[in-house]
Amino acid sequence: MKNPNWHRDELMLALDLYFDPNRGSIDARNPNIIALSELLNKLPIVSIRPDAERFRNPNGVSLKLSNFLAIDPAYGGKGMERGGKLDKLVFEEFKNDRARLHHLVQQIKAITTNESLRQQLYQIEEDENTFTDGVQEGQVLYKMHKYRERNTKVIAAKKKAVLKATGTLACEACGFDFYKTYGELGKGFIECHHIEPLALYDINRPTKVTDLALVCANCHRMLHRQPSIIKVNELKNIILDTTGFIMIHKRS
Repeated sequence: MKNPNWHRDELMLALDLYFDPNRGSIDARNPNIIALSELLNKLPIVSIRPDAERFRNPNGVSLKLSNFLAIDPAYGGKGMERGGKLDKLVFEEFKNDRARLHHLVQQIKAITTNESLRQQLYQIEEDENTFTDGVQEGQVLYKMHKYRERNTKVIAAKKKAVLKATGTLACEACGFDFYKTYGELGKGFIECHHIEPLALYDINRPTKVTDLALVCANCHRMLHRQPSIIKVNELKNIILDTTGFIMIHKRS
């Protein structure tokens, strides 16, 4: 069986090396390519590798960088013209935004080389964004986003602060209140969404109460459909435009 196609994270890492002026030759013996191969094998995004010995090995990494040569208009030669559609999309996205690419790559590297964190991210469930590679910043940062949303200590502090200020735990997007609808069964129940943009993630920065928004399960799923684009206030406006109202619950 073939190994899975390259994911967006992997292509971003490869492209960052491709643009590096100190990259060296595109050769399987190049220490930079060998180091990238080792890093790719540690990413917490591909657990099934039918051909583990060849999975993202130095030869494969060299071929991928050669694919970029074929895409790059600045390259005078031909390159390897077997790149996929995603190769071209990632190249076009970052060819004039290399600073953003490098920042994202540095965060992916920092997460991947943190062994404890890497193992935690392997436990994060997959969803439609995983299967479609639908997050521009890649699966590693998306998983990190989910991981931070499950910081029980910060979540408890967020709920406590909101209850003290408003007396209720209502969804900040649609207004749904689990306690009002389900009684004691729903008391204290609501999910948290991490509002910090994925593109600005810094794993050395701890999650704060102000980084979280309280949302119902439905709104949380909608926010995760396009985590790089839709924000809580924007989702609230979508709901208002679509339905004409936001739920307002008052405790009796």
